[in-house]
Amino acid sequence: MYVIELTYQKPLADIEAHLEAHRHFLDVHYEKGIFLASGPKNPRDGGVILASSSVNRQALEEILTKDPFRQHDLALYRITEFSPVKCLPVLKDVL
Repeated sequence: MYVIELTYQKPLADIEAHLEAHRHFLDVHYEKGIFLASGPKNPRDGGVILASSSVNRQALEEILTKDPFRQHDLALYRITEFSPVKCLPVLKDVL
């Protein structure tokens, strides 16, 4: 499983201008079962995406190059991989 932390590098007005395209990017990967959850951080200086381990790190990095936030240099990305050893039973099939 991966935790992807985005840190905005531009003003929120620039982020907002590309938010619809970013959400479409997310939707595509939700449909593929790769992204599991996402949303803005509080305070809103970036966001977080949880991704399944159904893809390897190299494939995930390639996917993230297609994010409009990255394509327009709006955010930095930090990927943390971890192996969940405990979770709610309902989550076992998606992690």
